[in-house]
Amino acid sequence: MSSYDVIVIGSGPGGYVCAIRCAQLGLKTACVEGRETLGGTCLNVGCIPSKALLHASHQLHEAEHNFAKMGLKGKAPSVDWKQMLKYKEETIEANTKGIEFLFKKNKVDWLKGWGSIPEAGKVKVGDETHEAKHIVIASGSEVSSLPGVEIDENVVVSSTGALALTKVPNRMIVIGAGVIGLELGSVYSRLGSEVKVIEFLNAITPGQDGEVQKIFQRTLKKQGLEFQLGAAVSGVSVKNKKATVTYKLRKDDSEHTEEADIVLVATGRSPYTEGLGLNTLGIEIEARGQIKTDAHWQTNMPGIYAIGDAITGPMLAHKAEDEGMAVAETIAGQKPHINYGVIPGVIYTHPEVASVGETEETLKEQGRDYKVGKFSFMGNGRAKANFAADGFVKILADKTTDRILGAHIIGPMAGDLIHEICIAMEFGAAAEDVARTCHAHPTYSEAVREAALACGDGPIHA
Repeated sequence: MSSYDVIVIGSGPGGYVCAIRCAQLGLKTACVEGRETLGGTCLNVGCIPSKALLHASHQLHEAEHNFAKMGLKGKAPSVDWKQMLKYKEETIEANTKGIEFLFKKNKVDWLKGWGSIPEAGKVKVGDETHEAKHIVIASGSEVSSLPGVEIDENVVVSSTGALALTKVPNRMIVIGAGVIGLELGSVYSRLGSEVKVIEFLNAITPGQDGEVQKIFQRTLKKQGLEFQLGAAVSGVSVKNKKATVTYKLRKDDSEHTEEADIVLVATGRSPYTEGLGLNTLGIEIEARGQIKTDAHWQTNMPGIYAIGDAITGPMLAHKAEDEGMAVAETIAGQKPHINYGVIPGVIYTHPEVASVGETEETLKEQGRDYKVGKFSFMGNGRAKANFAADGFVKILADKTTDRILGAHIIGPMAGDLIHEICIAMEFGAAAEDVARTCHAHPTYSEAVREAALACGDGPIHA
């Protein structure tokens, strides 16, 4: 029986980062993973492959719509789907092999197989049982479906199946207008599919700033995506390799049907804890299936921790990574802290959408007195030169103190630009602090500075 200071169950962004950080802090560490490759959902069938297809399809869009304007003449490239999938697989392999290298470099043992916890201080992998002073559950999440909707990964697919279709469909229906549905819907729309998104709520991207939601939907509609909001899907049937989606409009209860070659079910994810033996151990579970933890990510059983998608909070890879590092440092006797109010969210469509902190809606609910600084990318020289002038930067600041409370960006490189605001919020900065910081010209980041200026006397270029 091998013995470790820490055994981490799951090698997704939370798990592998936790394992490496534990090793850096001098703890003898192992990581359990049943897949053939490390990296979990994110690197294998999630964040990384979807970004590869988003990048490839965006290049096609640029060739079809903007190259000629720049004097780049010639026929736009055709889609070689097999080669595009090969490029996606090569991207996955480069990243998963990279984690293997990091495990070897940091002397983290990979225990290959599916793990369970037969009792406190022990982890079983296959036929072998290992001892651990501390156990970290980083088992991630799985796709959630709807009643009456059976995912077969051929015609009715999850995000996993959508990343490996045998061909680009003529027509695709996406159930759910969240991040995953809109990203993959935009990929196939750019590649030539007719895409319709059906959403239960009356707005896309639930929880997003209301103004961003409206502009984002309008932009995607211009790109060819069709939307049916306020619709409850009751079932999907498959016949002759075609799907029929049945839904009711919530406003009048009228029933409708739509046909498609592929139906993508993008209705969220649920914690994956099957087979771990949590019920037998008596580990407390929340009503929605998440593992219950205290302020230090420890379960009700001492020495067993849980992080990432398996616990409450946004199901984001970077949230899991932060928790992984924090748990490692806690086990090593340090006093880490995570500011959950400064975790950004990004949608990697084009334009990108990024947000951090409060929205106008949440501030109004709280009765907070706030001000808005807003700047359109139409006033940004770099954005205009790059045909990327759609969208804006919005900064929300306390009306009295000028302290930044949140920010919302729709536009070019929004996912990168948001981190300037994250850093500012982490240090308790005022909008004026950002406004008085020199930003290089010409860059997209100038739009952030202008939005900060708009919280004061006003922007220069609007």
